[in-house]
Amino acid sequence: MTCRLFAVCFDATRPRHLARFWAGLLGREVVEDAGGVLLPGGDTRPGLRFVPGGAQGVGPNRVHLHLTSAEPPDQERTVATALRLGAGHLDVGQRPEEGHAVLADPEGNEFCVIEFGNAFLAGCGLLGEVACDGSRAVGLFWSAALDWPLVWDQDEETAIQSPHGGTKIAWGGPPVAPRHGRNRQRFVLAPPVGGDHRAEVERLVSAGATRVEVGADGAVVLADPDGNEFCVLPGRQTGAGS
Repeated sequence: MTCRLFAVCFDATRPRHLARFWAGLLGREVVEDAGGVLLPGGDTRPGLRFVPGGAQGVGPNRVHLHLTSAEPPDQERTVATALRLGAGHLDVGQRPEEGHAVLADPEGNEFCVIEFGNAFLAGCGLLGEVACDGSRAVGLFWSAALDWPLVWDQDEETAIQSPHGGTKIAWGGPPVAPRHGRNRQRFVLAPPVGGDHRAEVERLVSAGATRVEVGADGAVVLADPDGNEFCVLPGRQTGAGS
C-alpha cells in the first residue's frame, strides 16, 4: 500500500481562526492537532491542516481550492457564506464570462467558487478540486506517489482523483510561476497503516522526490519534481487527531 493524502497544510498567522473559517464554509469539524488545527478528511476528500507560519507570501499561491455548486443557487449562497465568515472578493484578472467567483480567505489565500454545471467537477463534492500551479511531470509524480489514476492529461495539464472518487487534484501546466521561498500550502502524507515509513520515503525518492530535511517529530520533508515541499508523517501521527 502507498501513502495516503492526509491533508493539505496551510501556514497561517492565526491557525485556529483560519480553521474555523474553513470549517464553517465546508461544514467540517475542527480537531486540535499536534502541530496546529485539523479539519479531518477521508477517502474522497483531503483533510485541511492549519499550522503556525509566517506572514503572507509574495505573489499568488501555487495551490488554491475550488468549491463546487450542486444547484444553480449554490454559488451565490457559498459566496455569501464566505463573505460573512470573513472572506473578501479578489481580482486576479478573471473575466465576467468565466462564471466563477474568486475570493480570498481571512489570510489572503485565493479560492474559487465554481458555478453550477461545471462538468469536470461534477460529483466531486463541495471541495471539488485542489488546483495547483505545476508541470505535467509533477502531475505524473503525484499520480504514482498516491496511486491515484490520471483523470485528465491534455495539453500539459493533468489531474488525478482517488479511486474512491471525490476531490480532484489538478496541475495547470506551463508556464509554472517562480517560487518565492517556501510554499504556504503543501501536501501532508500519512504512511500506510502497518507500513514501513522508511521504505515509503525511499519509494517516493525513487519516483522523483528529493530529500529536504527530517523534523524533530520524525516527519520527513521532501520536494516533488517542481520543488514543492511535502511532508510524510511518522506512523504514530496518522490518526484523525493528528
